[in-house]
Amino acid sequence: MRQKKRKLRKLYKILRQVRSHGERMAGLSDTELSHLTVEFKERLAKGETLDDILPEAFAAICEADFRILGMAPFDVQVLGGIALHQGCLAEMNTGEGKTLVATMPLYLNALTGKSTILVTANGYLASRDAEEMGAVYRFMGLSVAAGVPGKGQKEFGTAEKQEVYAADIVYTTHGALGFDYLIDNLAKKSADRFLREFYYVIIDEADSVLLDAAQTPLIISASPRVQSNLYAVADLFVTTLVEERDYMLEDGAVWFTEEGIRYAETFFQIDNFYAREHFEINRHVILALRAHKLHEKGENYIVSRDRKLLLMDGSTGRSLDGMKLRGGQHQALEAKEGVPLTQESRAVAVVTFQNLFLMFPKLAGMSGTLADAAEELRDVYGVKVVVIPTNRPKKRKDLPDRYFPNAKQQVEAAAMTALEIHKTGRPVLIVAANIKNTERISKILMKEKIPHSVLNANNAYWEAQIVKEAGRRATVTVATTMAGRGTDIKLEEGVEELGGLAVIGIGRMDNVRMERQARGRAGRQGDAGTSQFFVSLEDDLMGDNPSLEKYIEERRRIGKRKLKKKINKTQTMGEEGSVMARKNAVIYDKVIQRQRGLIYATRDKLLEGEELPVEMILKMADGNIKRFLTANANLDRRTLNRYILDNISYQLDRDAVDLQVEDREAVEGYLTEKVRKVMAEQEKKIGNSKRMNEFIRVAVLNAVDNGWVEQVDYMQQLQAAVSGRSFAQRNVLFEYQNESFESFREMESTVYGNAMRSILLSDIYLDEQENLHILFP
Repeated sequence: MRQKKRKLRKLYKILRQVRSHGERMAGLSDTELSHLTVEFKERLAKGETLDDILPEAFAAICEADFRILGMAPFDVQVLGGIALHQGCLAEMNTGEGKTLVATMPLYLNALTGKSTILVTANGYLASRDAEEMGAVYRFMGLSVAAGVPGKGQKEFGTAEKQEVYAADIVYTTHGALGFDYLIDNLAKKSADRFLREFYYVIIDEADSVLLDAAQTPLIISASPRVQSNLYAVADLFVTTLVEERDYMLEDGAVWFTEEGIRYAETFFQIDNFYAREHFEINRHVILALRAHKLHEKGENYIVSRDRKLLLMDGSTGRSLDGMKLRGGQHQALEAKEGVPLTQESRAVAVVTFQNLFLMFPKLAGMSGTLADAAEELRDVYGVKVVVIPTNRPKKRKDLPDRYFPNAKQQVEAAAMTALEIHKTGRPVLIVAANIKNTERISKILMKEKIPHSVLNANNAYWEAQIVKEAGRRATVTVATTMAGRGTDIKLEEGVEELGGLAVIGIGRMDNVRMERQARGRAGRQGDAGTSQFFVSLEDDLMGDNPSLEKYIEERRRIGKRKLKKKINKTQTMGEEGSVMARKNAVIYDKVIQRQRGLIYATRDKLLEGEELPVEMILKMADGNIKRFLTANANLDRRTLNRYILDNISYQLDRDAVDLQVEDREAVEGYLTEKVRKVMAEQEKKIGNSKRMNEFIRVAVLNAVDNGWVEQVDYMQQLQAAVSGRSFAQRNVLFEYQNESFESFREMESTVYGNAMRSILLSDIYLDEQENLHILFP
């Protein structure tokens, strides 16, 4: 507590410095005010720091906000802006004007000329804020762009993305930024790249992105893998398993017992279920086990009339057309349901949001619910949470939760409460933890002839418009937790006197942060309002627990105190489990993060035209030849000839025919000399050393990319497979690290071999304009 007060005192000290320049800024003409941007950049170039110019720069942008938008930032908004500039996560309540807060640190950091990005909750908000706040930045002489297409716009191509990311300030979404990062690092030419080096990012709804979505992998898939015939066999095997004897199922996880592993080895007639040579059997069996035990038909997916497996969105209940589970899980579900198997694609690039945002040297964020996760955010991301005071005292009343044994009583009670409040003319926002409850309460409201809107986080633009109106007299809005997030609910005139907006929550949320987020929709900027949650033993959070059925069906009574204790304990355990899962994910992510860093750094050098001398390639070829000879201790002539034809030359000369294969030294000398001759022939065809270097660079890049695609795909399969090894006496993390390291070493050898093949066996020709054309083997 003492540290928090000390931090706030420091922020207030800087605030006073900002305000001391306010009068001078107000006296400047528009031209003089906007010209300050040039002056600030000149001062930075002469050695001043961003902290040095912060008071004047913040005062200038505050004045610009007032002149262009008609809104002058409050003191607490300036405090928030200072915290964001300092690389903190600022907790600011809903309705405190976070969009305006961001203009200050974005403007200041953009003065460096480095990439400055704000990540919003969805594409509608990114486009809206880039347009509305963009007027301020443009007035001050900075450029701004939205990283997602606006309504009715087609998807951006390379040229449009280059224009977007060249802007001083970019508004985008976390998903768009993540995929752009992956696409940028798949470019074959430097001219096709569009991202600048990461520098400063502000994440809106930071807890949602950095915690709730942290483990979500962004994956680019391509080049379908050869379809496996193991799905049907693995599915048959899993149907013969007995719970607790062969596998354990607990808290949304499933794994094999020792006896189950022995049974698998007997069934598939293998000696070691976890041996590397049996990796595919291991993977398919674990996928089948998860398909049967963790994915429920009708809840996680459905089978359409034309026998296609469609995924379901758990928060909206809608089918996710065109989307598939990755890593073979989709095909395992199809095998389970006996429908035709779709093609399994391979991952060619992957990154989690955790890894993506850890790449920024300067990370900041804002949300209304950060303090509850301050310790985790500090441990994982190295950022501190600062709680910013509200502009006006909070008047919202958070009423005690109401507890019920089953969903029927819960929803009926929530509906009756909503109807009573509606009669008074107060607006009501009903926030449900799942789609089922939005449908249940909507039916009751329709039966009572109460007009209402139902929002299920399906259309961000349309829902933002509806949420804007949710503060009007006698309005009833039913929504899931994510619907309309990022849009303020402003009270219509006269509603404040009636008691303000009433938020009614149905269902215990996965964590306290989500509940605080829902409550925060009422009582913005010191408005009146109330919030109350209705929870039951049938909430999703409680899971499938047979021991609760007697209470749910009311065959046995349960006291309110015991009911409350059971539900609250389950939520606490769920939160602790989520924290542990995210911390484990960080450790796993570090493995592929290191590998990706090495590969992308290599690609960067190759794309930038780093010179690769012929001697370096010859040295690489020497290593390839030594590995070949080591792997073939009993070398025969057929194997040698095959190696030459597949890796060095399509022609066997007399020397190769006469070579004594038993003489290892002679074989190595011959192969080395053969590589030198073919290299010289390729260089002669190309004509000059500069063009030869370009050819070598492209060939090596091609080999690196092909090797990395295989490695990324393998790592995705490996991570899925090892998570099924979670039983006593097995160090799963160690096995994952060890196997991924070994596969990376193998990939390096493969890259060296393929690079040599590409350089020596490629068909090269020059066209009339002397452009180089390469046909890789």
